[in-house]
Amino acid sequence: MAGSATSPAIALTIAGSDSSGGAGIQADLKTFTALGVYGASAITAITAQNTQGVQDVLVLPQSIIAAQMASVASDLRVGAIKTGMLADRATVETVVGGLGAFPNVPVVVDPVMIATSGDVLLQPDAIEAVRSRLIPLADVVTPNIKEAARLLDTAPATSLDEMEAQGRALLALGPKAVLVKGGHAEGEDATDILVFGAGSLRFSKPRIATRNTHGTGCTLAAAIAAGLAKEHTLSAAVRDAKDYVWGAIEAARNLEIGSGQGPVNHLYVI
Repeated sequence: MAGSATSPAIALTIAGSDSSGGAGIQADLKTFTALGVYGASAITAITAQNTQGVQDVLVLPQSIIAAQMASVASDLRVGAIKTGMLADRATVETVVGGLGAFPNVPVVVDPVMIATSGDVLLQPDAIEAVRSRLIPLADVVTPNIKEAARLLDTAPATSLDEMEAQGRALLALGPKAVLVKGGHAEGEDATDILVFGAGSLRFSKPRIATRNTHGTGCTLAAAIAAGLAKEHTLSAAVRDAKDYVWGAIEAARNLEIGSGQGPVNHLYVI
């Protein structure tokens, strides 16, 4: 006798492809799988990329980006959406328009601007579109301290209090919550600060000495989306995502993949 049908939680990632597999669409789908969520995707750009850097970028036609989103919306019951690399202003506008087909679905916006290698992944003229058009639609925005500063046209935060203040300033742009990530800060602990209307929460883990951190931002945002797809509260989704990423970094300490900044071990929990 066949077993009864099940309906797994589904998350959609809207992001660029990383040919080396450590970030972007590939990292997101690995994360969804590791956390027990079915992953769908809409690819915005194709990068020629490895652990040493980004060699080339091809932004896909806006028509196919829109068509991917519409196709998923017409058939799958998406429980959460994560946006990543959007490359340029036209893509931001296309994604904003496509999100209209997913009413009441939580949106995690990772405002990807620069790769771990330092390569630019978001054109300067697109930053204003992210700020004014995409961020107001987000349930949570997940900038690192450099991205938060760029969105606010100010200097990067140098303390936890400054990180929280910048999160509060970003909250004024219209999202429901902001998670300012402290992975690029100094100190023994890496602390992320979740800012929302009623207050804030801090999530800390001991900093791990390793060069294998490629894709951590993508992975964290995808893990949050996975939690939201499973109908967890935002605070629980952030807490669990922080734990998952820390574990993925720890599990990658002895990995030798490529000759640059290697990826985290997304599948360590399987």
